[in-house]
Amino acid sequence: MQKTVKVNGQVIPQDAIQFELERLVRFYAEHGMSQEQIKAQLPALVQKATEQAIGTKLLMDEAAKLDLPVSDAELDEQVAKIVEQVGGEEAFRQALQQQNTSEDAFREQLRRGRRVDKLIEKAVAGEPDPTEAEIEAYFNGHQDEFAKGERVLAQHILISPDGDTQTSKDEAKAKIGTIRERVLEGKSFADEAAAHSMCPSGKEGGSLGWFSRGMMVPEFDAAAFSMKVGDVSDIIETQFGYHIIFKTDHEPAGEVDFAQVHDKIRDLLRHARRGERVTAYVNELREKAQIEVS
Repeated sequence: MQKTVKVNGQVIPQDAIQFELERLVRFYAEHGMSQEQIKAQLPALVQKATEQAIGTKLLMDEAAKLDLPVSDAELDEQVAKIVEQVGGEEAFRQALQQQNTSEDAFREQLRRGRRVDKLIEKAVAGEPDPTEAEIEAYFNGHQDEFAKGERVLAQHILISPDGDTQTSKDEAKAKIGTIRERVLEGKSFADEAAAHSMCPSGKEGGSLGWFSRGMMVPEFDAAAFSMKVGDVSDIIETQFGYHIIFKTDHEPAGEVDFAQVHDKIRDLLRHARRGERVTAYVNELREKAQIEVS
């Protein structure tokens, strides 16, 4: 059951908490935490995301109160980066339209965010970066976290039956069988995925990115890890329908050396240290605020 969280009488939207949760999951995944570890810690991450959403609200209110200056030139630079990221002006306009917002409103949102960034920069000013000795000590104390698990890089095509009847299942299996034959004859797997796959990954040529053992359903997982790189699988039936897999790379399990994770550890320690400073500042703001959770 979702809880209602209020800061000084204003409700924090659930999507704000979800946003913070997704940021946390993405950050820890990028810094070595496995999917299994993330799942195990999900309740704690949800609680942390709620606290961060409260903190963000307090920081936004304080930044607005202080009216920290943000120049039009700064906003122009941010907008230009976003336009480039989304693929140009036309794509940017379409994105604004889909979000039902104007460029002026979007720029004001960016201005509020930049004010918060500046407030945080003030709060962490003078906080030293972790030393090489601290980075190495962390690595030596957490080597098990940096062990590299076996991974597969693959694309797939999914055809799902349009019903539970045997006829619909046979039709789906026949369709993917025809697709598989075209791929074996030299047709582009990515093009076939884009044209026919019923999985959202079809838009990306069927790409599933890198995945570890246990991340996919058992039938799919077993096939992907037993295949050779460059092979196209036989038809695989799962609860979602019928798949074929194109395996493009495979990494065995192994140890990771210090140089490979040095920058990740530095960023992790830096994030934690600055986070402690920001937390202390947010706690000061909390003491003056009314927080309600019901």
